[in-house]
Amino acid sequence: MQFNNEEFTIKGDQAFDADGNEISEFEEENYLVLTDEEADEKAADYINDSLWAFNADFIIDHSKLPYEALEMVQSFQQEKCEGANETIEALIEDMDGFIKDAIGADGRGHFLSSYDGNENEETVEGITFYIYRIN
Repeated sequence: MQFNNEEFTIKGDQAFDADGNEISEFEEENYLVLTDEEADEKAADYINDSLWAFNADFIIDHSKLPYEALEMVQSFQQEKCEGANETIEALIEDMDGFIKDAIGADGRGHFLSSYDGNENEETVEGITFYIYRIN
């Protein structure tokens, strides 16, 4: 199989690069190749690690804070950056719902493809792989 001029081989539920190195579940030089479940898990991990960078409106929509707290949340995010992550997590009422809504709004590619934000898919032998360009 070829994707963006890069050669991939699929054997069972594993993907291998042109040199025979397994790339499913691992970052290869240019691409991340995952199953649907793996992509969901990696996107959730990324979202959990970057809560501090989310739009304050989105955070407030998923918390018990009134909308009047918007400027307070924004200020806290700007001041603390990554250090705000734990506090932002404590504000969110339903993390699973937050993650689902974030993926629904932006797609998994936004969180997993640092190159272009796209999610591509290829089905081989009945197994669908999701491909994210990372470099």
